[in-house]
Amino acid sequence: MKFVIQRVSHAKVDADHKTVGSIDRGFLVLIGVGQNDTRETADKLIKKMVGLRIFDDENGKTNLALKDVDGSLLLVSQFTLYADCRKGNRPSFINTGKPDLAEELYEYIISECRKKVPKVETGIFGAEMEVTLANDGPFTIILDSEDS
Repeated sequence: MKFVIQRVSHAKVDADHKTVGSIDRGFLVLIGVGQNDTRETADKLIKKMVGLRIFDDENGKTNLALKDVDGSLLLVSQFTLYADCRKGNRPSFINTGKPDLAEELYEYIISECRKKVPKVETGIFGAEMEVTLANDGPFTIILDSEDS
């Protein structure tokens, strides 16, 4: 499982020319599910993400977590995070989780995040979406279950 976490001052996701999710200060999280991912994998990454201290405190040090700044989450499923570009110029998606597994885990991540963060917005699984964001910093963190 992969989470690409971008600290944002605001972000939104549109599908079919209408906004389906929008947040102010918080994290835009692109979520990729691999073939062998489980709820336990998701739990581990959710705990790490929610606890990340990447917001500035009064001294300009990155000491504050999402809860400390009343931050929100915008969660967007993105299977292309598992693109394998090692051979040729056309990416392979062989390591991507099957759609049923990916959707089930995406919905699980949403429900678990809603238990921990007051405002959680989402994209639409499997839809063509347009994501707009103001990356604050810029500050981007990649959590990969293979690295933990």
